[in-house]
Amino acid sequence: MQKETEIKLRASRETLLALREHPLLKKRNKSGWQRHELFNQYFDSPEHALAQARVALRLRRDGEQYIQTLKSRGQSVAGLSERNEWDWYLGKPKLDPKKLTDDCWPASLAGLDKKTLKPIFSTDFVREKADIAWGRGKQKVVIEAALDQGQVLAGKAAEPISELELELRQGEPAALLELAIELAAELPLMPCDISKAERGYRLHDPAHYQVQLPAPSLTATMPLDQAIPALAWHLLGNSGRLAEQYRHSGHWRLLADWFEQLTGLRALLASLGQAAPRASTRELRELLDALIGDWRPRIEAGQQDEQLRQQAPGLFAEELGQTRWGLLSLKASLWLLQSGWQNGRNARGDRQGAAPLGNWLLHLCRDEAKALQLPLYQRQPEDLAEQLPRMERLLVWLKLARSVLDLPEVDRLYGELAKLQTLASEPLSEESRPRRSEQAHRVWTLPAWKRLER
Repeated sequence: MQKETEIKLRASRETLLALREHPLLKKRNKSGWQRHELFNQYFDSPEHALAQARVALRLRRDGEQYIQTLKSRGQSVAGLSERNEWDWYLGKPKLDPKKLTDDCWPASLAGLDKKTLKPIFSTDFVREKADIAWGRGKQKVVIEAALDQGQVLAGKAAEPISELELELRQGEPAALLELAIELAAELPLMPCDISKAERGYRLHDPAHYQVQLPAPSLTATMPLDQAIPALAWHLLGNSGRLAEQYRHSGHWRLLADWFEQLTGLRALLASLGQAAPRASTRELRELLDALIGDWRPRIEAGQQDEQLRQQAPGLFAEELGQTRWGLLSLKASLWLLQSGWQNGRNARGDRQGAAPLGNWLLHLCRDEAKALQLPLYQRQPEDLAEQLPRMERLLVWLKLARSVLDLPEVDRLYGELAKLQTLASEPLSEESRPRRSEQAHRVWTLPAWKRLER
């Protein structure tokens, strides 16, 4: 078994051609580009038991060599993934179930009859790969760069493959992200969490694709410094998966949900106080502000305008043709990997970072609730929109971490505050004005809100 650490980046064919001649890769290319035609058949049971167990089983033909591979899906966020991989070299193009022994086969599949494993889709592509090596401080870094072009086939359905894979051979995972960031500064590269296998399953069964990642597991006693990356990775990972699925399907709800992840990440960064000095988050906040500033009016207008919803896929394709979305995702990943929020932190910030999440979050919610001054906006609902950033800060925590709060009816608090935020986001009208006032009053009278205002 070996552990595979890689980053996958979706790219146009034009970008792949440019990468092959990119000065940074040419300077560090120690092997030259080697061309391989790879034919891959993926196997599963009729009930997709392997997919449910989060493993992929593949038989690959590379020239005259046949390789059987089992992969665990592992961690994958913003294109960066870590997973276990087992390879067996075979003498003929036939799956060998006897290789799938207990040391690699998931315990959850112990009762599966391996004779039921059948081909369900294929991924056939041309790979040009090279060993990229350089010095990073006192360490040597070796990364295999692969330019893949081809297609996924499931029955009569097909989807193109066009991507850059960077796989770590030697060095630290941060080196992968650093190289990707340098390339993405000049070329549009979109971090992609969906593997070729997931694309095959999606073609085979469109309902198979998991758009949202599982919610992070949080406890009241865990330190804030442990909760920050859990929440940020979740929001960043969701944004990438939603972007990929929206690019694939064009369904409006996916775009609105993608935007919600961006505003949630921005609100999270703004809520951390001295646990994350402003200088440590400045670059990410600026990148997010640029994206949110362009997409907020489109999302808000599109909620009421079918024509704008129809135009949105083209606008999103233009976005993916720029560098900023890829750069944001990659830089946020590196920031999280290196605990960047702790840079330049003083002793008080260290204490906040070490504070139990339940205590810290209760203080945050109290401060934000008191500053929101809901009685004022019951009388002046036309001014409620000015409090949207504060509501977004409250909601990102209430959505993902309300289970750690010792408050009555906290689920109801989240739901009613979310309704108030929606009303504050809509254009003001004679109809919406009293609805804003009524909803502000409703939130203000909740038992949880009264507890926060004490």
